[in-house]
Amino acid sequence: MNLNKIGIVIAHEYSVRVRKKSFILTTLLTPLLMGLLICVPVLIALWDGNEKETVKVIDHSGFVAPYLENDGNVEYVPAAEGETMEVIRDLFDDMGIYAAVEVSEADASGNVSVTTISKEPLNIELKSDISESVNKAVEEKKLAAYNLGNLDEILAECKTDIKINALTLTDDGEAKEDSVELYMILSYLMSFLIYLFVFMFGTMVMRSVIDEKSSRVVEVVVSSVRAVDLMVGKIIGVALVALTQFVIWIVLTLAIVSAVNAFAAPELLEKIGGAEQIVQMSDADGLHPEDVAAAIQASGEQAGEDGAASAVVNIIGQIRSLNWTYLIVCFIIYFLLGYLLYASMFAAIGAAVDNEADTNQLQLPVTIPLIIGIFIMLHTFEHPSSQLSFWASIIPFTSPMVMLARIPFGVVPGWELALSIALLFVTFLGIAYLSAKIYKAGILMYGKKSTFKDLWRWMKQKN
Repeated sequence: MNLNKIGIVIAHEYSVRVRKKSFILTTLLTPLLMGLLICVPVLIALWDGNEKETVKVIDHSGFVAPYLENDGNVEYVPAAEGETMEVIRDLFDDMGIYAAVEVSEADASGNVSVTTISKEPLNIELKSDISESVNKAVEEKKLAAYNLGNLDEILAECKTDIKINALTLTDDGEAKEDSVELYMILSYLMSFLIYLFVFMFGTMVMRSVIDEKSSRVVEVVVSSVRAVDLMVGKIIGVALVALTQFVIWIVLTLAIVSAVNAFAAPELLEKIGGAEQIVQMSDADGLHPEDVAAAIQASGEQAGEDGAASAVVNIIGQIRSLNWTYLIVCFIIYFLLGYLLYASMFAAIGAAVDNEADTNQLQLPVTIPLIIGIFIMLHTFEHPSSQLSFWASIIPFTSPMVMLARIPFGVVPGWELALSIALLFVTFLGIAYLSAKIYKAGILMYGKKSTFKDLWRWMKQKN
């Protein structure tokens, strides 16, 4: 190989692509969208319920209204004397209320019926709150008919909310708290992004080869650059374009998430309770997850009143506790090796055809392993240590997707990771060698639709 000419091809491929408007737009917009996707739950928890809704209550039963308790989002207002649902319906706009609730008299079985009116469909949270409150009122009314003493104490003692404290044993015997849900989300994102990027940038190489071949530009290029050097230059050039995008995406996404975290976290903690104690734990680097969890627990009932905000803060703490350097390095390694493996095959396909329409049949053996990797990845979410997950993370054609689905769970020993990377690298070298032979033979062939038999014959040719 002529490294000087390969360098020229790399520089050309890189400069042409990074100057395109599509590259600039996707590079800037993607981290913005990813940052919003990550921050939306935090922002929703922060701003949810800022507008208080007023609900008129007409209680014919005489015992339900006290159970409709006000909170930060809803204020229940008893209807004035003489206000019926018909009156409220006629004067609804002038009253400035969100909805009206009418509870019927209790029937012989002690049950009631509930009717609501509103200008817009009743939101799910309010509907659920009304339903739970009415059910609780009717249930306690029926229980009271049995004349049980200390009914409130009995109900309080019977009410149970069991929380599972899931701990994972580390290699040194320590137990740490993990979030399987968070690992599953992270595994899916990393694996799917690998699949998406490998396929996207691999087909980019193939289209570039087809465009140059169909426009006959390649005939001029190969007069001064060997076909193999041209293929290698194209693959590496597009890889550098992808790495450039990754670096920009990571930096901008982290900047957006950090900014939102710094702005939103203190207010979220105030909503949970024990705000002064928790906010004092924040420093220039952010909140310490263990201290936050202890403070949330210490805030007792007040923390339990806003489970959504508490859950968001716990998620933030778990996200911050992840080894992001390790995850990002593994992602880049598997993306690069996976891309190089598949881009070599896509480049060979591009050299073997005259137009993109002829690639469908030849792409099948290349895309099937990628699709299989995605399916196994879905199995790996629930069984990261199974035999299927293990072997699929070792086999080079599926390892980029499946190994990244296992890594967040912390179940991959160092030797498995090293073996997987080594096999992926060796397989890339072998595939690149065979693809180079196909590329060299097919790049200047026109007017004949290549078949798998032709590809096999070209791979067996001696240099």
